[in-house]
Amino acid sequence: MDSSSAGGLVNVVDVEATCWDGSQPPGEVSEIIEIGLTVIDLDAGERLARHRILVRPARSTVSAFCTELTGLTQPEIDQGVTFTEACRLLAAEHRAGVRPWASWGDYDRHQFTRQCRATRTPYPFGRHHTNAKAVFTEAYGLRKRPGMAQALEIAGRPLEGRHHRGEDDAWNIAALVLHLSDRGHWPAAAPHPT
Repeated sequence: MDSSSAGGLVNVVDVEATCWDGSQPPGEVSEIIEIGLTVIDLDAGERLARHRILVRPARSTVSAFCTELTGLTQPEIDQGVTFTEACRLLAAEHRAGVRPWASWGDYDRHQFTRQCRATRTPYPFGRHHTNAKAVFTEAYGLRKRPGMAQALEIAGRPLEGRHHRGEDDAWNIAALVLHLSDRGHWPAAAPHPT
């Protein structure tokens, strides 16, 4: 099946990045260390595949706080690919440049933009991004934008796997996107502002 012509396919992306309890150490920057990606078929209403790309940071290390939050360790991340290779994989294997994509909030999109600019890496995604958190907030008429775990509770869906693990979070966000689509609240793909 040619995924570019199957209008119902969407990549749901969630990243984890190096982080610290308090201020970041001198000389270190927050970098993506895990990319979780779940492919959904809006037309069929199902999650088709889940993927995980571990990314080796070049200008930071995994702190104890980061390991506690995500479960990811420095030795595990050291086995990952470079950020540039991860972006190449997204484009080549996951059709990131042509397939619409979604994330919970705009953090993931902004993190990719910053890191691509800093490393002079071509941005792997196309212009069709949807902020699932904003759509959910509007669909439920909420005053404040909920975190993913809270949104799952509101939607009556279970949290599957470990929160703050990119692969599991993408899987859970995908369930929320399908929930919104099922209720008629998921928008047609539209380009995000540049």
